[in-house]
Amino acid sequence: MKTTTTSTYAKLILIGILPLLLDSCALFRRKESSKTTTTTTRPSSPSRPVVITSKEVSKLIAISRQYIGVPYRTGGVDSKGMDCSGLLLATFKEMGVLLPRRAVQQSSYGKEVKDLDHLRPGDLVFFVTDKGNVAEVNHSGMITEIRGPKEIYFIHASSSKGVREDNLISTYWMGCYATARRPF
Repeated sequence: MKTTTTSTYAKLILIGILPLLLDSCALFRRKESSKTTTTTTRPSSPSRPVVITSKEVSKLIAISRQYIGVPYRTGGVDSKGMDCSGLLLATFKEMGVLLPRRAVQQSSYGKEVKDLDHLRPGDLVFFVTDKGNVAEVNHSGMITEIRGPKEIYFIHASSSKGVREDNLISTYWMGCYATARRPF
């Protein structure tokens, strides 16, 4: 009887240890990226812009404009509701480009556009709208149209009015403006 009990305990211990041994083997370990990302036609890193032609920029803007009127929803990324960074994420994803999820992360993507005079359609714009947290970008949008030096329109998801286009050159938006990035 003692031999059977010892044998049973040995099997239980082996069964308990076996998954740990297999997990430590790279052959059996799952890659973390396979859980959280999807395959795209244009893999992109958070800091390196992708190549997008002017025709594709027009398509990108057209895709974003399809969301005009969608209500604001924190964390949303579809036509049922979306936030500002979700709008950019969904728009770029349709073009096969993966952007980071949060506005503060998106504000490091691509190359900085230092002068408003150099903004182009498709550029991303970032704001600090939370007066209590001055150090962190918390709102994002994308330039859609430049009609003149005082008429630079961008699309974004307003927390009170949903997805819409506004003039960047306004007292409110220029007061919150933080930076712009060229993602292509």
